[in-house]
Amino acid sequence: MIKIFVSGASGIVGYGTLKSLRTAPLACQLFGSSIYDDSIAPLFCDQFVLAPPTNAENYIDWLTKTMQENQIDLAFPGIEADMRTWNKSRSQFEQMGLKLMLNDERLINLCENKWAFYEALNQNKLSCAIPTSLEQDYNSILDIFGPNIIVKPIAGFGSKGISKPKNKEEFDAIAPTIGTTHIVQPIIGDDGHEYSISTFCHPTIGVCASMGLRRKLSHDGYTQHAEVIDTRPFLATIDQLAGVFQPIGPTNFQFRTQNNQIYLLEINPRISSATSIRTAFGYNEAEMAVRFFLENQLPSQPMIKLGRATRYIEDGIFYENSNHI
Repeated sequence: MIKIFVSGASGIVGYGTLKSLRTAPLACQLFGSSIYDDSIAPLFCDQFVLAPPTNAENYIDWLTKTMQENQIDLAFPGIEADMRTWNKSRSQFEQMGLKLMLNDERLINLCENKWAFYEALNQNKLSCAIPTSLEQDYNSILDIFGPNIIVKPIAGFGSKGISKPKNKEEFDAIAPTIGTTHIVQPIIGDDGHEYSISTFCHPTIGVCASMGLRRKLSHDGYTQHAEVIDTRPFLATIDQLAGVFQPIGPTNFQFRTQNNQIYLLEINPRISSATSIRTAFGYNEAEMAVRFFLENQLPSQPMIKLGRATRYIEDGIFYENSNHI
C-alpha cells in the first residue's frame, strides 16, 4: 500500500490532486493536511492531518515528523507556499530519505521572480517572452507599450495583486512599487485566447505527455470554464522552454496568443490547478507523478477526450455519529 501525503488539501490544487489519485488504479492510502480544521479536505482523503501555517517556525520539523510517523512514500505540495518552502529545505528531506514531488530546484526558484524569469527568457532569445519593464514614468511606458498595460507583483502567482491602470493618475499611484515589488507589461491578447498546457517533462527526454485547455478565469484566478484543445500548436514553444529550463515532472505552461504569436504568461512548476478537470478528460498527472517519482516510470501520451468543463460551488457533508435530534 503506497502512502501519499498532500498538503494544502483544502485548496483547489490539493483536493484536486487527492481526487485524481482516488480515481487512479493505485493501491494507496491518502493523507491530506490543511491549516483549517473545518475544511473540505477530509472528504477527499483517508486520514486528515491539521497542519501549522507554512511560515510557522516549526513547520518543516512538523512535516518531516508527520511523514516519518505515517511512513509516507511521497508528498505533494498542494499550495504555492508549500512548494517554495519545501524546495528551500529539499536537502533536509533527502538526507532523511523522504521523497517530495518537486520540480527542478532552479526552475522553482526562478519562477518566484517574474523579472528574473523575464531576463532568463531574454538571455535565451525566446520569442514567447512578453516585453517587460521596470519603468516608473507613465509617458515612457506609453511610448514603450501603449495605453493597455498591466502591473503585476514580481513575486505573485495566479491573478493575485495585479492591476490595469487606465490613466496616468492610476499608474502614478502604484509607480513607486515598480522595480521593487512590481513589473509592467503590455496586455497581450484577450480572455478568449488564454491557454493552460500541462505537461510531464524529463530533463533529457523533454515533454513526455501534455494536455491543453482554453480557459476563462474566475475572480480568484483559477480556471472557471475550460475547453479541451489540441496542444500541437504550442509544443514547439514548450520544447524550446523545456530545453532551456529542464523541468522534471508535472509542469504547467500558461500562454496567450496575439496576431498568431504565442506569448508565455508564466510557468507553474507544479501540478495544474485544473488537475481534476484534466483527470476527467484522461490526463491524470498525479498518477503520472507517483509512477515516476516512486517507480521511475515515464508516462506516455494518454488519449484525451474532447469536451468542456465548468466549475461550480458544491456542498461537502460530514455526518456525526450520533442520534437524531
